[in-house]
Amino acid sequence: MTARAADAPQAASFLAAFQASEAPMVMTDPHRADNPIVFANPAFCRLTGYAPDEVVGRNCRFLQGPDTDPAAVARVREAVALGEPLQIDILNYRKDGHPFWNSMTLTPVRDEDGTLRSYFAVLTDVTRARQAERALAREKDGLAQDIEARNRALQSALDQQTALLHEVDHRVKNNLQVISSLVLLKARRARDAACRDVLRSMADRIGALATVHRLLYSLSDVARFDLRDFADDFAAELEAGIDPDRIALTVDVAAVAVPASMAAPLALLVHELSVNAVRHAFPGERHGRVAITARVHDERLILEVRDDGVGLNPQSDNPEGFGRDLVGMLVRQLRGSLAFEDLNPGTRAHVVLPLGPGLAGAGP
Repeated sequence: MTARAADAPQAASFLAAFQASEAPMVMTDPHRADNPIVFANPAFCRLTGYAPDEVVGRNCRFLQGPDTDPAAVARVREAVALGEPLQIDILNYRKDGHPFWNSMTLTPVRDEDGTLRSYFAVLTDVTRARQAERALAREKDGLAQDIEARNRALQSALDQQTALLHEVDHRVKNNLQVISSLVLLKARRARDAACRDVLRSMADRIGALATVHRLLYSLSDVARFDLRDFADDFAAELEAGIDPDRIALTVDVAAVAVPASMAAPLALLVHELSVNAVRHAFPGERHGRVAITARVHDERLILEVRDDGVGLNPQSDNPEGFGRDLVGMLVRQLRGSLAFEDLNPGTRAHVVLPLGPGLAGAGP
């Protein structure tokens, strides 16, 4: 028995398996003109709608149609030309003209000497999977568009709310300035010196609150308040009312962004401690220095007002004043701690205020 005769049963077994397979398969012969199909199993005919005699002898390009991707066709041609295997998804067409997505595996078949003998292709209809992918992609696009529309609506609502809050701050600032002017007018007409001092102190406090709302009005982020901006404005106003040759004022406040809800009590606290130091630490013609510092450490705001004046006075010169009580009330409102230290000479007010994570940032 010759070798070719011995191979005949194997070929017959292969052909039987080829015909019985539920996977659509074709075999082509690259040694014939145009690499035609030489075998096509029934599963291939069921998938494509073509009869065997309509398939055998033709190149597989008859499965291509108007929407078949030329780049995919070029990849198939390149693989055939190079004798290389290929796996590719390509849009093919049935005999009735209906398209289907074909996940094709193309395998070159070689003999023992490595000579290319044929090409073997297995077709898989993945139309439903591709349709599901496209539906999912459309759903994702629709969801993305819906999210974008919602984001635009939320941004518009936020812009409107920001504009409203800015308008509120602007009006509050104007009203506070009017009230401050009225209090100052009353102070000028008051005959009693103590009464004048009290009214002027109240006007100053109201002015500090007006500065807070002016700064909030000018900020794009209505939820944050920059303590350094306030300290710079406040220091300029404070210096305008003191003799720079007698009292030197220094301010070293980090760019601390605190919640807007802390703005008013914090501003009043800085105002009260600083004004008390300037007004009461240097009686008569005494010279000295006042330093205002603020920094962030371990999510806490550390505020200090230091002077080198006469030191702590257990008895207030003004029994009607309530500066020390106001400071204590503000610190409690801000859930912080307060300590006064006699520096001999001078006094240091040390305030520690808690800040939530992400609510403070130190600038340069």
